[in-house]
Amino acid sequence: MPSLQDLLHNVVVGGGKRYVRVGLALLAVVLVLGLYNLRAFRNMGTQEAMDAAQLARNIAQGKGYTTLFIRPFSMHLLTQRNKAKEGAPAEGNVADPAQIRGMHPDLANPPVYPVVLAGLLKVCGFDYAITTTQTFWSNSGRFWRYKPDFVIALFNQLLFLAAITLVFFLARRLFDPAVAWLASGLMLGTELFWRFAASGQSTMLLLVIFLGLVWCVVLLEEEARAAKWGPLGIIILAALAGVVIGLGGLTRYAFGWLIIPVVAFVIVFGGRRRVVLGLITLAAFIVVMAPWVARNYHVSGKPFGTATYSVVETTMAYPENRLQRSLDPDLGHIPLMAYWMKLNTNLRQIVTNELPKLGGSWITAFFLVGLLVGFRKLAITRLRFFLLGCGVVLVFAQALGRTQLSEESPEINSENLLVLLAPLVLVYGVSLFYLLLEQMRLPFLEMRYIVIGLFSLLACLPMIFVFLPPRPAPVAYPPYYPPAIQMVAGWLKEKEMAMSDIPWAVAWYGQRQCVWLTLRCKHDVKDPNTHEDFFAINDYQKPINALYLTPQTMDARFLSQWIRAGEQSWGSFILESMVKKKVPDDFPLSESQAGWLPEQLVLTDFQRWRKAP
Repeated sequence: MPSLQDLLHNVVVGGGKRYVRVGLALLAVVLVLGLYNLRAFRNMGTQEAMDAAQLARNIAQGKGYTTLFIRPFSMHLLTQRNKAKEGAPAEGNVADPAQIRGMHPDLANPPVYPVVLAGLLKVCGFDYAITTTQTFWSNSGRFWRYKPDFVIALFNQLLFLAAITLVFFLARRLFDPAVAWLASGLMLGTELFWRFAASGQSTMLLLVIFLGLVWCVVLLEEEARAAKWGPLGIIILAALAGVVIGLGGLTRYAFGWLIIPVVAFVIVFGGRRRVVLGLITLAAFIVVMAPWVARNYHVSGKPFGTATYSVVETTMAYPENRLQRSLDPDLGHIPLMAYWMKLNTNLRQIVTNELPKLGGSWITAFFLVGLLVGFRKLAITRLRFFLLGCGVVLVFAQALGRTQLSEESPEINSENLLVLLAPLVLVYGVSLFYLLLEQMRLPFLEMRYIVIGLFSLLACLPMIFVFLPPRPAPVAYPPYYPPAIQMVAGWLKEKEMAMSDIPWAVAWYGQRQCVWLTLRCKHDVKDPNTHEDFFAINDYQKPINALYLTPQTMDARFLSQWIRAGEQSWGSFILESMVKKKVPDDFPLSESQAGWLPEQLVLTDFQRWRKAP
């Protein structure tokens, strides 16, 4: 039996030192994970997260790829497509070309993340009702945390830890263990990644997929220089790269643009069979994407559903979210200048605001300077070329695909594609830091560790501030307050429909079909041919049984969003209702429970709160 002295010697000098380092790293990960969730977790606060979650629940419950969040633009695409087909769909004996009387097909989300979430929700078997009795989920008898939101965030945090692991082994392969440990540690301490993980969006899954793609590229480049796996090895890697890009494209459509730098990289650095390998990569990508594109085209007539027109959103023709809320948009007369203005405006914002903080901290500066540094290892230099190519493609894809989602949540949104490059930016930035450190004349050896500690401390300052007072509440209000949403939704029967300015939240928390607030609340007498109002749905598609408006609308800008919007706007409707203390006579929803105004407005067709949910 070894003595205590032998054990200590093994830990300090022998092979046990490695296990101690790994054990301390795991302990640090667990501590950061637990403390972050106690201090900084917030319930879902973005449209994308709630939309994906409610879609995943429908899949888990066997309802197919259908959504409770109804976009008027999605209704338009389905109506146009079904009218072109023979035998328009019907619900019972009533024609239903917009497919809202039953379950509405989802046309907005690619399938990978919702399907993954569906598996998680299926395994967990949640009770989606809010609890105010259990201590962690409530605070002094009040709602505090929503359990499904927390579990989804925890799942994404585990994906984040998987991404850190991939970065560690990649950095160790390309550089050395010191760069690997520091880069992965700084990634763990980057607050931007934690906010993305806690948001419930698909970014962490996409980050894992992107790092998998980087691994494919690195291995393919090495195999092209010195074959180790035989003649089929490089072919398998090229095909795998195409498959991974396809999976990324089915997680977020804009990711598919990375097929351009990947194929270019393969053709330039793929060796003697470079052209064939490039074609194999492209073919594998198309094979993965084709079935889903065919499904979208069959259902809606568009290859990517509503996302096909993301380039049109926030242009001067359709500013803000007007396109998604349009029942009858005119998409045939959009001038080319509108696209140029969108590209120019968004490129300027990306270059001035987002690129300088690409890595989530000031370490981006080290990466940018490191672009001028030559590396002895050929794989590092070539991967840097690949990273730059991905950056250029993603900048243009993000600029053209930017929608109102980026305005409502400027940093934490599904349209932030540049965050995918941040881990590699960290790795290259850390490598330059070590290169400079080696050239520094330090008075004593231990000073080296002090410099590394100060570097790490400064890089992780935003994360450190998270653990300092004050402690923010986990409730993402305004405008999302799940108990209120569940109360209003509970007044409706399962197949009844509401209208709201936050329909994604009603769909997720309330589990009721909800259509996005139309552009107008009543007909325009000057233009009787318009079909963008409440009555176009209520009278001809499906009755709307409740209207739920939150501070998203109630706290809108008075002049630009209420007065100048015209007499048919919801702002005018709210003003008239509050001044006269009653809704307009021709509006079918006239009952209102006391206590909601002025922050929220809830109208129903009868006093539903007097009935049991």
